[in-house]
Amino acid sequence: MSYRGPKAKRSRRLGVAITPKSQKYLETRGFPPGQHGKGRRPSKLSDYGRQLMEKQRIRFQYNMSEKQLRLAYEKASRSQDPTPDVLIQLLESRLDSVVLRAGFARSVFAARQYVNHGHFLVNGKKVDIPSYHVKVGDVVSVREKSKSMDCFKNALAVATKCPYVVTDEADMSCRLTYVPAREEIPIVGDVATVVEFYSR
Repeated sequence: MSYRGPKAKRSRRLGVAITPKSQKYLETRGFPPGQHGKGRRPSKLSDYGRQLMEKQRIRFQYNMSEKQLRLAYEKASRSQDPTPDVLIQLLESRLDSVVLRAGFARSVFAARQYVNHGHFLVNGKKVDIPSYHVKVGDVVSVREKSKSMDCFKNALAVATKCPYVVTDEADMSCRLTYVPAREEIPIVGDVATVVEFYSR
């Protein structure tokens, strides 16, 4: 799934910026969208509502479909390690996530599009599947024919450094150096609550 609706509106609904542009809207209009959004008192969420909100926050920050997120949860739940930790690590090891953390895209939506269009190689082989699982040590690089594209240069110019994805800007490549801990991953949301939602 690639969400094509109004991203600023969705960000205001979830209370988390899903694109850099959405962050500006949250700073100036940090209330829910709609006619009565500004004057409405925040309603107290039920346990289900709270779990649903956290699940939606994670889902849209990774630009995943409901089916993809559920499959990731099911895979994480079969691990002997804590399910929330495994789940977030699985999401961070997606190819589109690694492209985003490396600084080759300004949003996960752009990262997904670049991967779909075949601009990236993994260990020298073309991969155009955003959900492809990148392993520690794998080298993700921009295809030779795509290195001159301004979108990658512009994204790298404003990219924030990520400790677990080391980027070589000169070579237009990056490497996943280790599996990150939850506190290192720059997303907003309670992953344990997402696990609660799916384990009901």
